[in-house]
Amino acid sequence: MTELSFPALLAALAPDVPEPVAEFRFSQRRYRFDFCWPEKRVFVELDGGQWAPHGGRHAGDADRDKMNLAASLGWRGLHFSPAQLREDPGHCVALVRLMLG
Repeated sequence: MTELSFPALLAALAPDVPEPVAEFRFSQRRYRFDFCWPEKRVFVELDGGQWAPHGGRHAGDADRDKMNLAASLGWRGLHFSPAQLREDPGHCVALVRLMLG
């Protein structure tokens, strides 16, 4: 499952959920969300690289700074791995629904 297929998965399993905005810049800094619904201040990050050396890009302080800044600005988010989207897409979509509710 790749980032490009997340909107397709969402559309297939939850056609009533609005389409997310991709690569949304949420601060004056360099930070972007993979997908979000700006009017709800909800985001989804697709975390790959958990098997990469040192945990990949999602295991560093820059990512923690991004998430802390997002939280301080009132954003709420979900993180999914490719395995989660592949093995239990219904659960992932249900969590997105809860967040948007």
